[in-house]
Amino acid sequence: MRMESVRNFSIVAHIDHGKSTLADRVLEITGTVEPSRMVEQVLDDMELERERGITIKSHAVKLTPYRGYELNLIDTPGHVDFTYEVSRALAACEGVVLLVDATQGIEAQTLSNLYLALENDLVIIPVINKIDLRSARIDETRDSLAELLGISPDEVLLVSAKTGEGVERLLERIIEVVPPPKGNPNSRLKALIFDSIYNPYRGVIPYTRVFDGTIKRGDKILMFSSGLAFEVDEVGYLGMKYEPTDALEAGEVGYLMANIKDIAHTRIGDTITDAEEPVESPLPGYREAKPMVFSGFYPANNEEFESLREALSKLKLNDASLIFEPETSTALGFGFRCGFLGLLHLEVTQERLEREYGLDLVATAPNVKYRVNLKTGETIFI
Repeated sequence: MRMESVRNFSIVAHIDHGKSTLADRVLEITGTVEPSRMVEQVLDDMELERERGITIKSHAVKLTPYRGYELNLIDTPGHVDFTYEVSRALAACEGVVLLVDATQGIEAQTLSNLYLALENDLVIIPVINKIDLRSARIDETRDSLAELLGISPDEVLLVSAKTGEGVERLLERIIEVVPPPKGNPNSRLKALIFDSIYNPYRGVIPYTRVFDGTIKRGDKILMFSSGLAFEVDEVGYLGMKYEPTDALEAGEVGYLMANIKDIAHTRIGDTITDAEEPVESPLPGYREAKPMVFSGFYPANNEEFESLREALSKLKLNDASLIFEPETSTALGFGFRCGFLGLLHLEVTQERLEREYGLDLVATAPNVKYRVNLKTGETIFI
């Protein structure tokens, strides 16, 4: 598909303002998901996400072509602990839908996500959701949003993600105002890894946004950070399931498989380039996440120490905000001191380790770093 017909966009909002429900309606209206297979929070495929009713991971999906356009949607988390997920998603987009609940108005993460979008120089489409509720304060919320963005109230769209009202108009606005991606498919390859997963049979599967050049099966690619080269086995789009294709060109979002067996050989934010004709400099990547809360994770059975190390490494593949380092305790033995963006991030990580990797863990009480100003004028952290 020609690059002029591609639109890469994300949906961002404060928690519980209706992002995942809006994503459901978009998938339904574009015909990406058949009505018989439609369930609530269809993109939230993690068991924890469905139980808690929140989005934990960003989810990228290529929509069924809509009115001749290829739309790539990335649904994002709303909780403050997963802001790093949002920042990664926005680096793969040209536009963003800023969603606000008509009953709640502008809240903390509305502003945080707006600033992230402005930092990435994205086109912002302001949208008010839940207009079908009796408690909706539509005019008040519209005026506040218009004042915040410095636009006319008429430019703010009104939708009900629950009923689908206004969603088709939103899709039209996305096509109208979100610019097509820039880039040259004939230039040297430059692609950004914005997420990745580990498959026991295929190894590490990076999710990538191609900025320049083309990736196709049989190409030899180079990971900029490690300097290691791999041969591409398969490339494809991120639909509701993997959709293999001949090539990923500049402006497109998709996945690649290259028999990357070692988790340490790739990382989120890395640049992929051509092994035979590499580019001189990498893409900007992402800022390092700064952990705010720390806790020690120890296996209940000391023999599972290496299993815990492997599980943490696999989780870090698609959660770059997680940090960990080995530590020992007289009472608990060998374990890891882990850093998190908040208490919810800690709880979710612990539950994922126990459920997805079958580990029995002992977690120490959460704590934070303290800054101490010494009389000598020196500042230390403990």
